Amino acid sequence: MKGMHIDWDVGIAMDDGVVLRADVFRPDAPGRYPVLLSYGPYAKGLAFQDGYPSAWQKMVADHPDVPHGSSNLYQNWEVVDPEKWVPDGYVCVRVDSRGCGRSPGFVDHFSPRETRDFHDCIEWAGVQPWSSGKVGLSGVSYYGINQWQVAGLQPPHLAAMCIWEGAADWYRDMTHHGGILSTFWANWYDMQVKTVQHGLGERGPRNRANPALAVCGDENLSDAQLAANRCSFGDDILAHPLDDAYHRERSAQWDRITVPFLSAGNWGGQGLHLRGNTEAFLRAASPRKWLEMHGLEHWTHFYTDYGLAIQKRFFGHFLKGERTGWEDEPPVRLQVRHVARFEERCEREWPIARTRWTRLHLQPAAQALAQEAPAGAATLSFEALGDGLTFLSAPLPEATEITGPLAARLWASSSTTDADLFLVFRVFTADLREVTFAGAIDPHTPVAQGWLRASHRELDPQLSREWRPYHTHARAQALTPGEPVELVIELWPTSIVVPAGCRVALTVRGRDYLYAEKTGLRLSNFKNELRGCGPFLHDDPRDRPAGTFAGRTTLHFGPRHPAWLLLPVIPPAA
Repeated sequence: MKGMHIDWDVGIAMDDGVVLRADVFRPDAPGRYPVLLSYGPYAKGLAFQDGYPSAWQKMVADHPDVPHGSSNLYQNWEVVDPEKWVPDGYVCVRVDSRGCGRSPGFVDHFSPRETRDFHDCIEWAGVQPWSSGKVGLSGVSYYGINQWQVAGLQPPHLAAMCIWEGAADWYRDMTHHGGILSTFWANWYDMQVKTVQHGLGERGPRNRANPALAVCGDENLSDAQLAANRCSFGDDILAHPLDDAYHRERSAQWDRITVPFLSAGNWGGQGLHLRGNTEAFLRAASPRKWLEMHGLEHWTHFYTDYGLAIQKRFFGHFLKGERTGWEDEPPVRLQVRHVARFEERCEREWPIARTRWTRLHLQPAAQALAQEAPAGAATLSFEALGDGLTFLSAPLPEATEITGPLAARLWASSSTTDADLFLVFRVFTADLREVTFAGAIDPHTPVAQGWLRASHRELDPQLSREWRPYHTHARAQALTPGEPVELVIELWPTSIVVPAGCRVALTVRGRDYLYAEKTGLRLSNFKNELRGCGPFLHDDPRDRPAGTFAGRTTLHFGPRHPAWLLLPVIPPAA
């Protein structure tokens, strides 16, 4: 590209002698420029189109503004396109994380070692002759998650962060939903990391923008050598079923995050790309923080003109001191979801202050959601690993906006010593067809989901709110078979304007939500067929042994066992 200079494979020495490799895209004209830096495992030399062809093809077909104005030669998965930033006076730096792409070393994702590497790369970029000394962090998913971690180390040259759909709590957001193991990370490791591990050499792909460079380094290691150079990621996660030191050192430290940031989340990001964005806005210490929430696929809006404009206003303000209008940006920008469109609205806070917190009680006799609590005691049971029970409201008399976090209170017992509950908040048309949405990964995503392992029911009294219960996950409290216990369950935030005449529902299941047994839908970077939950499944038999989890689950109702769903209803504008 005319006007852009590229420094390929620049070495950045770490404190233990390992040299990481970075590509630097910068303006041809001499000068000092602010830096946009990303650090991660997906290989800086692997083109988006080559590594993730199905995602790329869908995005550019549905959103022609994404490829427009760029040769797209330097497009990489989940990081900025330098052709859309360098002309505006930014340096774009892409670093291959330790053990991945062209960087040697031992692969240990989100570890303290990796976070220290990230810190040192920021500080390296801040003192280069082409750098203004102000470094911004930008990227999607992994490239957002690790921003929360490194911000806790407070690198002096870090000036601003844009975290696009990046989780923040290694336990609650990522590895264990409600205490139930997510199989996503083990499968992700096979599909997206091992395939670009440093040392694949000639077995790996070539850099389409610079064919002289092997994407995965010049070494040609054996399979045994490659295995010795990486952690056993899925087994490591399985070995830590509670929120222990392993998880805490890989999670955000909210009191130490003081840098300005824009947290952009996805309503459809259930299972990974949602909770961390809202939790960051609530809890991070930074006095200068903004929340943006949108829909569509996980990566899309990071690249569209809509997302690009927001990012440029934010970084222009904090990295370049330009008057971009960001000084007047409201704290919260929402793309409020309707059945077939989104409507933008700005707010001053999250959750929205004017929310009418509305309880709908579970009525066992009719399996209904209603304003009134049931008068008498009753029970309903289902197979503990089955499809469970659905409680359906009456048709809504008027269009109703539900935007914010949700929670449920249930009383449950098990025929065994534990039970996993999967909660799904759903919308049905007047003729009882379910309304689903294009989620971050899966095209048939329900409105909201929550999870809880009954033995993990202990709440943190300081951090819990009625609308966002917070579980300690510090110990397992086994059930006494047949004895009901109170379960307060977090459902991740959502936004939906439910049309008049439609119904809302809560399903209490014993396994993952299933849109359909067969859809035929797949993406090139995931193992499983997309059947409603994308790749965010909870089906590892080592975590859910039949002897403990394959009994019967009973829900209890009545004055002694109140059961309700809490909804964030937003009143119409005056």
